[in-house]
Amino acid sequence: MTERLPIFPLNTVLYPGLVMPLHVFEERYRRLVADLLAGPEDEPRRFGVLAIKDGREVAPVRESEEPAGPLAGLGTVTGDPLEALHHVGCVADVASVQEKPDGQYELLVTGTTRFWLRSVDVTGPYLVGEAEPIEERTGDGAGTLAAGVERAFRAYQKRLAGAREVSLAGQHELPDDPQVLSYLVAAAAILPTPVKQSLLACPDTAQRLTSELELLRRETAVLSFLPSLPGVDLTRQSFSPN
Repeated sequence: MTERLPIFPLNTVLYPGLVMPLHVFEERYRRLVADLLAGPEDEPRRFGVLAIKDGREVAPVRESEEPAGPLAGLGTVTGDPLEALHHVGCVADVASVQEKPDGQYELLVTGTTRFWLRSVDVTGPYLVGEAEPIEERTGDGAGTLAAGVERAFRAYQKRLAGAREVSLAGQHELPDDPQVLSYLVAAAAILPTPVKQSLLACPDTAQRLTSELELLRRETAVLSFLPSLPGVDLTRQSFSPN
C-alpha cells in the first residue's frame, strides 16, 4: 500500500522518533504548510522528509518574481526528481506550528515511519510522492549489538567533548530499546549526510547497529589523534535554512 505525501526535501536526514525544528520561508513550502493546516483538525498533519542527493534546499535567485517551482534547486538534468533525492525518507508529523506575521512558519516535527519513494508528482507548487511504508525489523542479535553501541557511543562522546574542550556534565541516559537507540545514535553522531542516509536505509535494527559500531570506533580513533579541533571542523552536518 502506498500513500500520497507532500515532500519536503532537505540537506539532512530525519529519523523515526527524533524531533526537528523547521523554519519555512519559501513560498512553495509555505503553500505546503497552509494546505496541511486547511485540512480537518482531526486528521494528522504530515509530510515526507527526503534527503537531497544532488542539489540544495533553497531555490536559486531568479530574475522573475514568480514562485519557485517544485524542482527548483534540485540538481536534476532530466527533470526526474528521483535522480536528485534519496529514495528512503521519514514521515514527519507536525507537532506544533507558529505562523509569523510575514506568512513564514516555525514548525516542530517528529519523525514517525520510514518510507520508500516510489514516484513523484511535480505538477503542483511542491512535490507530492507516492510513499510506501517500510516495516521495522529487529534482526538477529540486536540486543547484544545495542550494548556494544552504547559503550562505543559513550567513548565517542568523551573523545568529541575533549576535542571540543567542553564538559560532559548532565549526560543523559540512553534508551534501552535497540531500535530507538539505533536512531538516536544515528542522529547524534557527527557524520556526513550520505552516511546518515545509509543508516536510515538499513534493512533492520541489527544491521544499523553493526554499521554504527564500526563508524563510532573509527570516529573515536580519529578523534584520539585530534585532541583539539575548531568547532567548524567538527560540525560537518549541513545547516537547514528551512
